[in-house]
Amino acid sequence: MAFDNAYEALADAHDDARWAFGTGFEDPLSGVDTTVPSGVDGDDLARYCLMLGDDALVLSHRLQEWCTRAPELEDEVAIANIGLDLLGQARLLLARAGKADGSGRGEDHYAYFRGEHEFRNVRLAEREHADFAQLVAVVLVLTTWRLAVFQRLRTSADPVLAAIAQKGVNELTYHRDYAAQWVVRLGDGTETSHATMVAAFDDVWPLVAELFETHDVERRLPGVAADPAEVRGEFDDVLAQVLSAATLETPQVRAKAGVAGGKGRDGRHTEAMGYLLAELQSVARAHPEATW
Repeated sequence: MAFDNAYEALADAHDDARWAFGTGFEDPLSGVDTTVPSGVDGDDLARYCLMLGDDALVLSHRLQEWCTRAPELEDEVAIANIGLDLLGQARLLLARAGKADGSGRGEDHYAYFRGEHEFRNVRLAEREHADFAQLVAVVLVLTTWRLAVFQRLRTSADPVLAAIAQKGVNELTYHRDYAAQWVVRLGDGTETSHATMVAAFDDVWPLVAELFETHDVERRLPGVAADPAEVRGEFDDVLAQVLSAATLETPQVRAKAGVAGGKGRDGRHTEAMGYLLAELQSVARAHPEATW
């Protein structure tokens, strides 16, 4: 069922996008054949799904923080809808992880009962957004990259992952276009909005290179995972078009180094991640058996 806005989705009792600890939703993959394809390592497939699922879950949480803070009511709805789309992707991917490794763990376990070092999202997803310009810069970068990855995953050897990607492509196309329109609007606007957009990209760009680093898990899943290094050219082309229309230039800033040789995919995160998880997980950890 399609909804015109986020508030209709929240009000409908049967909408799978409504997801909160203790609500007792069915397994989002209920009725789907989740058998791991022959020749595919289930543990690696689970790890890969956690990477993509954590990206969506963490960015969704950051977007939820902007409810009531957007510049216009229309943007309140748009940001909420993007967050709900990502939350839906997270549910499917986290559920797939629990099926792939045979652990039987559900989405609540992965979202609420893992420690910071167990999350595998890229660090850009977890960063705080000091202003609206930073929000749209992050959404543009992450959704342009994620859309290119999902387009390749539509032919994944894992049919479940392929189906998730097929659904996600349409959502991510809208997310990217929404963010691009705002980047152009601010970048090619007033002197103040232009300067704010320049500062936003300068702040975001040190975490961009991490998106295109191929992880060992991805190397071990040829034909199943998408190699992020292969989408860099496509990403650069899209960003160049948007930045040109916005009278902006590609930032020339140094990439942010990892911690102890690792980055987000290795469970090495920024300081912001601990605070994010404290908020995200507090109710579930305080009342682990609660339902309502």
